[in-house]
Amino acid sequence: MAFLPQLRIPATYMRGGTSKGVFFRLQDLPEAAQVPGPARDALLMRVIGSPDPYGKHTDGMGGATSSTSKCVIIAPASVPDHDVDYLYGQVSIDSAFVDWSGNCGNLSTAVGPFAIANGFVPAARIPRDGTVAVRVWQANIGKTIIVHVPVRDGQVQETGDFELDGVTFPAAEIVLEFIDPSDDEGEGGSMFPTGNLVDELDVPGVGALRATMITAGIPTVFVEAAALGYDGTELQPAINEDKAALARLEAIRVAAALRMGLIRAPEEAATRQHTPKVAFVAPARDYVASSGKHIAAADIDLNVRALSMGKLHHAMMGTASVAIATAAAVPGTLVNLAAGGGQREAVRFGHPSGTLRVGAAVARVDGQWTVTKAVMSRSARVLMEGAVRVPGDTF
Repeated sequence: MAFLPQLRIPATYMRGGTSKGVFFRLQDLPEAAQVPGPARDALLMRVIGSPDPYGKHTDGMGGATSSTSKCVIIAPASVPDHDVDYLYGQVSIDSAFVDWSGNCGNLSTAVGPFAIANGFVPAARIPRDGTVAVRVWQANIGKTIIVHVPVRDGQVQETGDFELDGVTFPAAEIVLEFIDPSDDEGEGGSMFPTGNLVDELDVPGVGALRATMITAGIPTVFVEAAALGYDGTELQPAINEDKAALARLEAIRVAAALRMGLIRAPEEAATRQHTPKVAFVAPARDYVASSGKHIAAADIDLNVRALSMGKLHHAMMGTASVAIATAAAVPGTLVNLAAGGGQREAVRFGHPSGTLRVGAAVARVDGQWTVTKAVMSRSARVLMEGAVRVPGDTF
C-alpha cells in the first residue's frame, strides 16, 4: 500500500489571552481547504489531533482542552474599513467536529499582532513606537473588534509587565474593544432574546431555575450558583470530576439554547457545542485560585464560573467576559444582582485562575437594552512559527 508524504503548511502557534491556537493565512491553506467544508474541517482536526479517544492530542498541536484546541484563519478584509477577516474554529477533542458558531475572545487578542507581522496592516500605519489599532472583522458572527497593539521599533511588542491571571508569565498589554458585541440572534432578535432580564428556565432532570440569557459577546446563560448547590468559588476538579454535575450543566445549556432560539430540537445541541455558554454567578467571596493565590472578596465584585465545550474553564473565555461585562451593566440581571445591583460601567470578577476587570457601555433604546462596546485587556505572543505537517491523505 502506498502512503502519501506529509503536507507542509505555513502556520504560527500563538497564545492569545488564556487560550492558544494554530494560526493560518487563508492563502497558505491547501486549495481544497480554502473554502468552508469537509476538507477544511478535516485539515484542522488533523492539525489539532482530533478526534482523539484518548483525550490527549498526542498526535497533534492541540492541548486536549477547550482552551487549546483551536484554529484561526486570517484573510484580507472582506468588509470596508477593516484590516483582516478573522475566522475561528473550535475543534472538538473526542469527536470529528469543528464548531464555527462563535468567536474566541481570547484569541481575538492575537489576531492584531498576527495581522501586523504578516503584512495585513499597511506599513504607513505602523509607527516606530506607539500603538496600532487593528480593525478586525470577526467573520463567524459578523462583528468588529479593534485590537490595540503596542509597537516598539516598528515591530509588535510582545514582552512587558502586564499580568493576566491564568497566564504564567507577564507580557505586553493589548486592549480589546468589542464593537456592538450583541449577537442579536435567536427568536427575540435582541440582546436578551427572550425579552426578559431574568427568566424561569425549566430544565429536564434539574427543575426550574432563574436564568439570565444574553447574546453579548457570545450567547450565554447565567444561573445562580446557590441554585446548583455551589458558592461560586469552585475550581476545575470540583466540576470536571463530577459527571453528574456536568450532565446537569449540559442540560441547562440545551434548555437555554432552545429557549433562546439557537436550536429547534435538543439533539441539535450536539452540533453546536461552542454555544451557548453556561455560567454560574455568586456574590463576592474569598477563595484560593488554582495558582494558590488568595483572592479577597473585597477585591472583586462577584464570582463567576463558566463552562466551555462541556468542561469548567480554567479561567474565563474572552467572549463570556464580554457577556459578563454587559449583563453586569444592566440593572436587574442575575450578574448585576450578584455584583450588588445598581448602575455600573465595569466589574472585576473572580474566576478559577484569579480576577479580571471588564467594562461595557449599555443603553436602553426603544424599550430594549443595547450594548455599544465592551473593553478588556489581554496579552498575546508568538510561541512558534514555521509549518505544521499533516498526512497527505488527510482530505
